[in-house]
Amino acid sequence: MTKASRRSAQRRGHFEDLGALHARGLAKRRVRAYVPPRDGNQPRPVLFMFDGQNMFGNAGSFAGGWHVHDVVEKLAHTRRSPAPIVVAIDHGHAARIDELAPFRDAKHGGGDLPSLIDAIVHTLVPRVDAHFGPATRRFIAGSSLGGVAALYTHLVHPSLFAGAIAMSPSLWFTRARLAALLHGQPRPDSSRIYLDCGGREGIGMWPAIEPFADRLRMRGWRDAPTRDPRRLLLRFSPTGKHNETAWRRRFPRALRFVMAR
Repeated sequence: MTKASRRSAQRRGHFEDLGALHARGLAKRRVRAYVPPRDGNQPRPVLFMFDGQNMFGNAGSFAGGWHVHDVVEKLAHTRRSPAPIVVAIDHGHAARIDELAPFRDAKHGGGDLPSLIDAIVHTLVPRVDAHFGPATRRFIAGSSLGGVAALYTHLVHPSLFAGAIAMSPSLWFTRARLAALLHGQPRPDSSRIYLDCGGREGIGMWPAIEPFADRLRMRGWRDAPTRDPRRLLLRFSPTGKHNETAWRRRFPRALRFVMAR
């Protein structure tokens, strides 16, 4: 190991409070960032994540954290390209369903996601760029309804967010309207979409996710590995459950996929 690599291995990233995010009609929420170590001043990618309470340690999470900072820290020491800054956006607790579902459902609620996305696009992204410098690429991620929110955000803003990680997305909630949105939107020039599901998540999960992957293929996404600019990775974990532990285990591969050139 060279002296430079030893110094890099000894350095650690750090957390930063990015202040509250205000979205029209919604409660303000905390935004935190994890900033991995780097050599020099080269620009870096940024990963935005819904359900920020769950993204780092166990404190504040209902069912344990993803420990995303550990994954990114490892990337920072093993990859030649810069590891991403992680920006975690807290959810609105009791209002989570309304905030993370893009369309209104008479039975379940929802429909406030466009307001949250507007605040992310017009307030948070400029704030992050001003604080850390312009990002090389941006990605967005979430699980369950956060996975739906990540998919929707990428589809309506593909030039701003180059890819989406949607872990166990709750497509049963809005699959018909999300599919209609997919077919009504122009195809992005490039895209990375990661979808997954566990075999122990519930009877309606995989039957909604697999057909949505087929719709993406119909629109021109190609299964990895491929050199096509629109890439799709669909994973099924037979023993996976609908919880933070399962998503934490599958996250490293998801992140490597969306970041791949």
